[in-house]
Amino acid sequence: MELKDERDIAAPPEAVWAALLDADVLRQCVPGCSEMDGNADDGFTATVVQKVGPVKATFKGEVTLSDMKPPYSLTIAGAGKGGPAGFASGGADVVLTPSETGTLLSYDVNAKVGGKIAQLGSRLIDSFASKMADQFFDDFKKVVEGGGEDAPAADAPAEEKKGWVKRLIGSKD
Repeated sequence: MELKDERDIAAPPEAVWAALLDADVLRQCVPGCSEMDGNADDGFTATVVQKVGPVKATFKGEVTLSDMKPPYSLTIAGAGKGGPAGFASGGADVVLTPSETGTLLSYDVNAKVGGKIAQLGSRLIDSFASKMADQFFDDFKKVVEGGGEDAPAADAPAEEKKGWVKRLIGSKD
């Protein structure tokens, strides 16, 4: 499955680039991420809990960055195993282009799943993956534009609807 989109971020390419390489920023932005450790040179390890349809799993995986051309482009690749639920793998080519308002972040995501999750059907999987990518890049934009500070306060009405965001905010205290 492939997803392509872009976000206009009100920050210079250097700030967006630095955020893409920061484990704390990534942890805040990956939906369901409870742990993220590592660095851009050696790669990141992550623990993500997600529910796709009736299947809920804890994925433990690794993320690597390659083809880095600071501060303009990089490739993100990741793979995770969710035990009996299956596996997920994929990558994203990310391009940063200076714009009038800051930086245009374009991405091209390719994802694969297997195991029980894959048995749910391509429509459900595609919809879920699209939602996850949108959520990641929307949250990434918020974090970067907020100057790298924590996600918006828990009393923000739009955020209250998202249980995982409340968990992230709660875990920062």
